[in-house]
Amino acid sequence: MTPDTTVLRTRTPPDTAVLGTGRLHAAITAAFTPDRLTASDATRPDGATALLTVSDASDERDYPALTRLAAARGIPWLPVRVDAGWVLLGPAVHPPAPGCPTCVARRRDANRADAQGRDAMRVRFGEELAARPSGLLTRATATAVAALAAAELDRLREDAATALTAGALLRVSVSTGLVRRHPFLPDPLCPDCGRRPPDTREVVRPPRGPARKPAPGVFRVADLAGREEELREMFVDGETGLIQSLVSDARGGSPMAVARLAPARTSDESHHGYGRCDDFSAARTTAMVEALERIAGIHPRARRPAVRAAYADVAEQALDPRTLGLYPDDRYDLPGFWFSRFDPSREISWVWAYSFGRDAPLLVPESYVYYGPPPDPGLAYESSNGCAAGGCPAEAILYGLLEVAERDAILTTWYARMPMSPVDLDSATDRRIPMIAERLRHRLGYTVEAYVTAMEQGVPVFWVMAVDPAGNPERPKAVCGSAAHLEPEHALRRALVELGPTLEGQLDRYDPARAARLAADSDLVRTLDDHPMVYGHPGAYDRLAFLAAGGPRLALAALPGWPAHDDLTEDLAELVRRYLDSGLDVIAVDTTSPEMEAAGLHAAKVIVPGTVPITFGHRHRRTHGLPRLLSRPRLLGHRAEDLRPEQLNPFPHPFP
Repeated sequence: MTPDTTVLRTRTPPDTAVLGTGRLHAAITAAFTPDRLTASDATRPDGATALLTVSDASDERDYPALTRLAAARGIPWLPVRVDAGWVLLGPAVHPPAPGCPTCVARRRDANRADAQGRDAMRVRFGEELAARPSGLLTRATATAVAALAAAELDRLREDAATALTAGALLRVSVSTGLVRRHPFLPDPLCPDCGRRPPDTREVVRPPRGPARKPAPGVFRVADLAGREEELREMFVDGETGLIQSLVSDARGGSPMAVARLAPARTSDESHHGYGRCDDFSAARTTAMVEALERIAGIHPRARRPAVRAAYADVAEQALDPRTLGLYPDDRYDLPGFWFSRFDPSREISWVWAYSFGRDAPLLVPESYVYYGPPPDPGLAYESSNGCAAGGCPAEAILYGLLEVAERDAILTTWYARMPMSPVDLDSATDRRIPMIAERLRHRLGYTVEAYVTAMEQGVPVFWVMAVDPAGNPERPKAVCGSAAHLEPEHALRRALVELGPTLEGQLDRYDPARAARLAADSDLVRTLDDHPMVYGHPGAYDRLAFLAAGGPRLALAALPGWPAHDDLTEDLAELVRRYLDSGLDVIAVDTTSPEMEAAGLHAAKVIVPGTVPITFGHRHRRTHGLPRLLSRPRLLGHRAEDLRPEQLNPFPHPFP
């Protein structure tokens, strides 16, 4: 960026350093009064109290250096440039606060539908595009932008919080003059302004109260009702939002919402945030919170992992990865297998967690906590299993632990082929439960079956299944779902509410020919969507026959209730105690991102070594090295002796 020096050295003391060339630069310099203006070398804005850069092209190559310069000088910086028919103002950089043009560029790049095409264009024509000024910029628009920039600089100097570009990007149409404001939150992973402190054992602490509940039977302290608009304003924006869009619809007869994350770069629909609730506002709010939870679970955003060591060197204060279920040795030699053998002498990245069993900090492999691309060759398939959000740390950990309980129960049931108790839906006190089942029968022609089980901790876990009684080969034969909660009816209703949209989605996607191929060859089951597709095929339906234990259907009132507590930390302590009494540790990692913290929310990843995690892709299932999986059928009274590994269910699980 070549500075215009026509008024250099004529103004003392300098006030605003204006850097740039072109029509827009000329209009902006004309908008300043003579005693306020200077132009200077970009590396020496001597004495300036603010920095303004102007370009008629979308050249942002100098922006990282300018961000560092503004930080070093402790002065605000306002970038102005032209990009594809729009003049962009901001975001204002105001050291030491985070937030810079690179943050915005990363958000916009993630949200643009044409992101991949733009990447290719930049590779081929980057130099030419950066140097080419916009021919659409009119004198009137340039003058209007100049006035806007001058006003912004006044605000930045007098009260930065009042600036329109503080935490936002302004876009001005070069053809109409229309101004749009797009707020954003700083990106903690930004290479220019991100400042993640190192992850240390000193920041690890157990969840503390008080976390008072609205009522003993309510297991949330975060009252999200009425926060839809607040969260939407904070996070949803098609240009700069952490969430690109928020849409809602009725699926399976129930309100459903999707909060889309980086749609152009998201490889799987499951990576977005989903909300399935009784009303649309709650569904949209839930979808946004789940989207924030997913982002927090992909990469460490609040702290930078700082421990890199071989397990052999940190074994006394680290979790042994082999207790989490790895793979038989020969699996690693399969062509295209993603993961590498565990080697105690190989250095890997670790993060600090809290072990309830040890009541102390514990190192956990980073690749088991975050499910984005691992920093090392991965040891095993990891998913969002055990990730949850809440209004306080205890709430996030509780719901993460409930998810572990759910996945462990249904997958132990699946791999060990244990029967479950059928449930009488009509026995529910909550009359919405039988009504949801009837709605699915009336609207979609599917009957609903429900089964319940509990592992040794006593958490009720429901397996629900929609079955096509007509056996139409063009429609899925069966679709499964599950849920767990401390209150049985709450768990069952949640499972049914989610079953409806899942069923309707399968009806849209079902491909009988593909289902037949997947049912015939389990190794072809490679993605999340493949798992439910298998059990749409009528030939795979018999694999679910072991579920029915026979006998009368269980009344929901016969299921044990949960002890009444006034504080959520007491509920968490009770559930953790049950795990510790059964010989299992509970490990929690605080994954709260700065973006979630800004909304008063928390996130956690919960790991319980020895339980069965959910994975997708049949070759990725983690059943090796989990002795509890083999002993559970005997201990629960279903078998006289432990299972042998070769007796485990050889088929892919049916859960999406």
